[in-house]
Amino acid sequence: MGVYRVGNKYYIDFYADGRRIRKHVGSKRDAENALNAVKADVLRGEYKFKKDRKIRFDNFAKEYLEYAKINKKSWSRDESSLKRLLPFLGDLLLSKIAPRHIEEYKRMRLEKVRTGTINRELACLKHMFTIAEKLGKFDGENPVKKVKFLQERQYVMKILDREEIKRLINVAADHLKPIIIIALNTGMRKGEILNLHWRDIDFIDHYIFIKETKSNIMRKIPINSVVATTLKSIKKDNDFVFPGPRKGEKYSDIFYPFKQACRKADIKDMRFHDLRHTAATLMVIGGIDLVTVKEILGHSSIEQTMRYAHPTPENKRKAVNVLASIFESRQEEKTGHYMVIRPN
Repeated sequence: MGVYRVGNKYYIDFYADGRRIRKHVGSKRDAENALNAVKADVLRGEYKFKKDRKIRFDNFAKEYLEYAKINKKSWSRDESSLKRLLPFLGDLLLSKIAPRHIEEYKRMRLEKVRTGTINRELACLKHMFTIAEKLGKFDGENPVKKVKFLQERQYVMKILDREEIKRLINVAADHLKPIIIIALNTGMRKGEILNLHWRDIDFIDHYIFIKETKSNIMRKIPINSVVATTLKSIKKDNDFVFPGPRKGEKYSDIFYPFKQACRKADIKDMRFHDLRHTAATLMVIGGIDLVTVKEILGHSSIEQTMRYAHPTPENKRKAVNVLASIFESRQEEKTGHYMVIRPN
């Protein structure tokens, strides 16, 4: 170990873990202080080299997804995010993925999807690196921490009226029609519908059993006549009610066909989740109490359900007309005339 000078620069020269190390430090005093610190680290056995880990992103992605299936409720969302991330990052080593790669990915995805979708994918990527470090597969700094997430536009959920519902179903692709119909008649989430197996449907007692839910509590939804007719029209040639293009697999996502249907139906700013919102609102408009709607949707609190049950102008008018009818009927019974209430 020692300090030496080359021109105007000072270097330290030492051995650690069987390797010879030469480093430029700065001034002579800086070099002497750095060498003393290194000597102390070597004596304590604390000067260790990090092992080069040659783990590719695509290989760890498989391991991460298995971890997510066991430890995360929303693992299906991660599965969808990984299908977008893999073509872009798949052949890179985890240790070589830098913020510039992620920024480039953001720019590329902005041309195709909403900012919220990109943020969900970045959140998945960030969690992947956290788990990789936890499992001893990654030693560096999480590159996603240096990337700014995109500003999301505040989204106002849309409630479809009867005419819009009719148009949307009419223009939807054949494989999409029954999915939309079931969403509007059950309030089920997209993932719950796409994950539906034939064994989950009871055609005798008319129930759909949802086993994988956000709350981890199984629930059952009554089947109305529209859902029963729709389900019976589907061929049972797969375990999944809505099988994907590959045999034995479900649809991973229906984002693009649904967007295409919305464009054809001239319905703007529409998400698939708005079908659930519409179903809840139509039930409330139809006079169904919030507690029952809560049970059908699988919410843990009535406050959650209230977010889905926005009063419409028609329903507000109906409400005040109910009040008017009470006053009118009482006054007519007493005097044969209507009562007019004026402010003081």
